Amino acid sequence: MSADVRALAAQALAQVALRGVSLREAMERHAQRLPDSRDRALLMALVSDGARWWPRFDAALDRLLEQPLRKKAPVVHALLVLGLVQLEVLELADYAAVAATVEAVRALKRPQFAGLVNAVLRRWQRERATHLAALDAQPETRHAHPRWLAEAIARDWPAQAEAVLAADNREPPLMLRANRRHGTREALIERLRLDGQTAEPHSWLADAIVLPHSTDVTRLPGFDDGAFAVQDGAAQIAADLADLRGGLRVLDACAAPGGKACHLLERAEIDLTALDSAPPRVDRIRQNLQRLRLDARLLTGDAGAPKAWWNHQPFDRILVDAPCSATGVLRRRPDVRLHRRASDIAALQAQQRRILAALWPLLAPGGRLLYITCSLLRAENEAIVGELLAAQPDAHAVAFELPVGRAAAVGWQILPGDGDLDGMYYAVLEKR
Repeated sequence: MSADVRALAAQALAQVALRGVSLREAMERHAQRLPDSRDRALLMALVSDGARWWPRFDAALDRLLEQPLRKKAPVVHALLVLGLVQLEVLELADYAAVAATVEAVRALKRPQFAGLVNAVLRRWQRERATHLAALDAQPETRHAHPRWLAEAIARDWPAQAEAVLAADNREPPLMLRANRRHGTREALIERLRLDGQTAEPHSWLADAIVLPHSTDVTRLPGFDDGAFAVQDGAAQIAADLADLRGGLRVLDACAAPGGKACHLLERAEIDLTALDSAPPRVDRIRQNLQRLRLDARLLTGDAGAPKAWWNHQPFDRILVDAPCSATGVLRRRPDVRLHRRASDIAALQAQQRRILAALWPLLAPGGRLLYITCSLLRAENEAIVGELLAAQPDAHAVAFELPVGRAAAVGWQILPGDGDLDGMYYAVLEKR
């Protein structure tokens, strides 16, 4: 069965790395073929680490292969990357990793490549020190980041760049958000511990529970009855900064998949509208609301064109979790490093400017707008908010501090790994 799992992992990784399929979509497509939860967990580990370390070991194969396989046999190429990941990242026993990878070639019905796969992995073992030294000599292969991103991080965060690149390659903890409307965080932690889970309350996030490793959350006690949601701690900060109280009209303008919207509803009796641009994404919000036993008004529409959906009643709070490069969440979404391009940033900035400018008039006087991204690039964060402040004389930036991260020119930046959280940017604006 391990050969079958590795074969599926190679198919999924080839789709992610060479065809632009998202990791989530590839996993949904392939995991359903594995009835055993342990096999699904192995599949997820292999594909996630394969995507995370692809820039490093894809380059290594250029040194090990006389003829590239990316176009001729993309699944075999992906399987070789997984073989190197098993040897160097997962640190499996050499014999087991090589033997299982060769067997996976046969499971893929490509037996003609078995000898080549065995030879390449054996050569790596013999010449390992030489190849590692060559890979470590270049920042993009040392840290498995595309060159443009490694350079952007070094430019924006020179003192923290090495720590950020390293944090992107560490497995993040699993964070849950206890649903206050269901019960207390303490009671949920007790349920999890009785189930054999190592669960701890987060030290300063009031609703967060930390588990050391990923697991099949659908099998955890309380999932089916809406006792918790999965949400990184950095994203849970939004509910604190929103400064909620009962009766407020709230807009979550880029709401899918609904994590922040649900958290706001768990915190206070508010009138919440959740907006997103595509019906399938709105369906995901609906599914999360239903599981957590929450209610909101759902709209499908473009946040940058409110004339099509706004009823002219101002909002007391607006969340703009803006479309962004997702460069702050590479440790949790490793496929982003394979799909994002430097040329994407200008288009994302244009979208961020358009959405902010369109939504600012919808905010009531005295109201609060949260601008949020999961980016660590200054061009998408403080630069965008700074432009709005310069253009809108009634906009005022609210100063605040968080236990982790650092002040930006405007707002607050959490970098990947700060407090073991994902990278996220927050700015709080009030209308005078």
